[in-house]
Amino acid sequence: MTIRFRLGLIINPLAGLGGGVALKGSDGVADEALARGAKPKSHLRMQQALEVILPYRDRIEIITASGSMGESLAKEMGFDVRVVHRVGEETEATDTQAVVKVLLEETLDLLLFAGGDGTARDIYEVAGDDLPVLGVPAGVKIHSGVYGITPHASGAVVKMLLDGELVSLMNADVMDIDETAFRQGIVKARRFGEMLVPAEPRYIQSVKMGGVEVDELVLLDIAAEVLDTMEDELYIMGSGTTVAAVMDELQLDNTLLGVDLVRDRELVASDLSAAQLLEQTLDQPVKLVITLIGGQGHILGRGNQQLSSELIKRVTKENIIILATKTKLKALEGRPLIVDSGDPELDRALCGYYRVITGFHDHVMYQVANPDLL
Repeated sequence: MTIRFRLGLIINPLAGLGGGVALKGSDGVADEALARGAKPKSHLRMQQALEVILPYRDRIEIITASGSMGESLAKEMGFDVRVVHRVGEETEATDTQAVVKVLLEETLDLLLFAGGDGTARDIYEVAGDDLPVLGVPAGVKIHSGVYGITPHASGAVVKMLLDGELVSLMNADVMDIDETAFRQGIVKARRFGEMLVPAEPRYIQSVKMGGVEVDELVLLDIAAEVLDTMEDELYIMGSGTTVAAVMDELQLDNTLLGVDLVRDRELVASDLSAAQLLEQTLDQPVKLVITLIGGQGHILGRGNQQLSSELIKRVTKENIIILATKTKLKALEGRPLIVDSGDPELDRALCGYYRVITGFHDHVMYQVANPDLL
């Protein structure tokens, strides 16, 4: 079985129209720009990005909207394309937002979009920071930190993900200026929020990167990130020192080589068996916090057999939280993480790209891909 990268794709056909005809932007003036002879260029910018990953097209499923918003270009370039939203011949901002709403239901590995700051705003208003995104610069103004420095650079970041390189996920600013004021010579910039981007400093503008790891400090940062995102529901806390760091920060007794249960930052039960875990989590929303075995890369089936296949199906893939230091991930030398639940069909379903917590507000995309299932 080949695990394919699920790439969401959005092209804003109107992005950048106003630049070449001296309108200093495209927001609200697309018709005037076209009347002045402006030629759409956003599809050419996206084409430049996709050309970088063209050799990987057999490993990619592109999920997009019809026609000029993605389907036409992706099919023309030979990618496997699935259309999940239909648009008319003429598009507007509401079409971008409608596509994003549908794509949010698709469990994407990355959303790649071509546009400008207005497009980034439209995507942010729907998606927030719920999925990793990366912009291909195609607008007149690019102040937001969610874009590659060039279309080719955006494609290079996607290539890094496909090659299994460690690429941090960082929050980057979504910025925009008031184009009406700008056309009158007044620059009024505004920050609208943040989106998650794969942060490779050679290729992405205006994002933060971490320094050299010190294991003790990194474990504290990982624990802080888990605590910062904990909700009022059950958490199954797996074995290992990385998960133990979270329990230490919670000031709870921890079973280093066992599995504990936590709710609302309080210990519910310790050192549970597979049967006890099934009993305690029946008919309740539950998340699973696990780490990998250093050097091997197993996240299930090694030292945590209490996590039965029945339990994992109850948790679901979306509620598995993986913790790891970048040092441990780098030690794998590009090898994927492994699941060995005892149920081959479940193992296949669990394969794919995960957002691994590697520090406080610091994540990397990493693949779970059993070689025997490929």
